[in-house]
Amino acid sequence: MVNVFHRRLEFIDKCPQTNEDEQRQMVSDQDGSEIRSVELEGKLIEGELLLEKRAAFELLRDAAANHFSTQTGSTWLPRSGSRTSHAALTSAVIDSRNYQSAKRSKKNEIHCPDGTRIGFTGGRDFNDHNAVIAALDKTKAKYPDMILLHGGTKEGAEMIAAKWCECNKIAQVIFSPEWTEHAKAAPFRRNDALLKEMPIGLIAFSGSGVNENIVDKAKGLGITVMRHRA
Repeated sequence: MVNVFHRRLEFIDKCPQTNEDEQRQMVSDQDGSEIRSVELEGKLIEGELLLEKRAAFELLRDAAANHFSTQTGSTWLPRSGSRTSHAALTSAVIDSRNYQSAKRSKKNEIHCPDGTRIGFTGGRDFNDHNAVIAALDKTKAKYPDMILLHGGTKEGAEMIAAKWCECNKIAQVIFSPEWTEHAKAAPFRRNDALLKEMPIGLIAFSGSGVNENIVDKAKGLGITVMRHRA
């Protein structure tokens, strides 16, 4: 059900921009006639209705996501793309491609939130919730505006970190491996993409060679690595 609401939101999100473009064109086409004025008024009303519709579906999606979390104990994440809320009722879950695109264009703030970027990595088998939460709480105390950058793994340390972001309303940018494009190199290319955003620090829990790879690369870039072990 969450996926149904989320897909509908992705469709609706495309509509306001089209409406705004049409409004701008209508404003430039105004010639003082009543017909043009009525057309513009109708388009403005249409835009307001679209925003209300988006807000309603966001509430439905977020409520369904909370129910999913309650039932499964896991944070719901979109299969692809981003999860954002214009009402800021939940933490934003932003796909790295949306984040990078918005950062380049500087247009879409909901996909490129301001804040202190903190990287995070940890293995699928690392399940010490207390250790992960303690590390993140300590970081948040120092950087209240933090944004967490991680790989979005559905198990282990990164899953715990994602749930922590949800509970603390911290925006998170997900760097998922692009398996189709990079095959076996995908996790390592993902590490490169995350570090390209130059987080001020990397929180690292024990894991596989992929996790050690990002730690080594972060050190090579002069990024502070905060190692935590079970």
